[in-house]
Amino acid sequence: MPVKRRVTIALIAEEAGVSIPTVSKVINGRPEVAAETRRRVERLLHKHGYQRRVSQDEGRAGLVDLVFAEIESPWAMEIVRGAESAAHEAGASVVISVLHTHAGPGPDWMERLAGRRTDGVVIVASRLSTGVQAQLSARSLPFVVVDPEGEPAPGVASVGATNWNGGLAATRHLLELGHRRIGMISGPADMLCSQARIDGYRAALETAGVPSAPELIRRGTFLVDSGHDQGHALLSLEQPPTAIFAGSDLQAFGVFEAARQRGLRVPEDLSVVGFDDLPLSRSAWPPLTTVRQPLQEMAALATRTVLSMGRGEQAEIRRVELATELVVRESTAPPRPS
Repeated sequence: MPVKRRVTIALIAEEAGVSIPTVSKVINGRPEVAAETRRRVERLLHKHGYQRRVSQDEGRAGLVDLVFAEIESPWAMEIVRGAESAAHEAGASVVISVLHTHAGPGPDWMERLAGRRTDGVVIVASRLSTGVQAQLSARSLPFVVVDPEGEPAPGVASVGATNWNGGLAATRHLLELGHRRIGMISGPADMLCSQARIDGYRAALETAGVPSAPELIRRGTFLVDSGHDQGHALLSLEQPPTAIFAGSDLQAFGVFEAARQRGLRVPEDLSVVGFDDLPLSRSAWPPLTTVRQPLQEMAALATRTVLSMGRGEQAEIRRVELATELVVRESTAPPRPS
């Protein structure tokens, strides 16, 4: 029976046809390596499951990297609060990075990360390439994805919410009030949470025997402007909806404004449901009926997991979805009699 060779930097260098220092530079995120060479080395690091040996003398850095694609909404602030709370309990601090792209961390971010120590990485609403996974694993840096954009790779720990159940509950609430023509505004088509909310919406309609009309489903971003524009589009239909389920609270606030501009009152003329239960939803007028997504809890769980993995403990999660809950306030009511 052949003896399995121990995975070392020398073995990776031999298979990649490069020098040992070149492999070391890739592992440590150094920039002075040609792109094709970097990709070849990263593929081999990932293939062999190479793990950088961490000296006991290095200790813990007391830092967690929290990485966002964008951070321009109150949604992101709830994630920050949850991560900071969990880090504080563990005697650690949070370093925030904003990528300004949903394509995931790139070479520039990896280079900055290589320039300092960190105990682990929490990546929020972004993609995670195989190359970045390989570099993080090679540097023995634990990572967890919160609300992943695409399907996480096998073995990647992720934390999300029960988006399908949330979409189902929101739509059922409107159906129980008597609405039958219900509009749906969701986020980008390539985001898992967007599609799950639409699927929940469709399942509720199907269970109630109400046809799902394609013109009533709109996509955009999860921001206010998108809710405003798509709200106008729905309310411009020859047969406009009597209720709209928005894929985020911010979208719902955009729908509020679109309704106001058309002389419609919420909820007398149009019922609106959001998704997230941001603090703003309670102080909106009228207070917003919404699906509570446990954003702070999601971020806290991801942060605690990263810190425990950094201590060498086995991750308790691989793919976790925390429960959503419908919160009924004053933005929904039965439709006006025909």
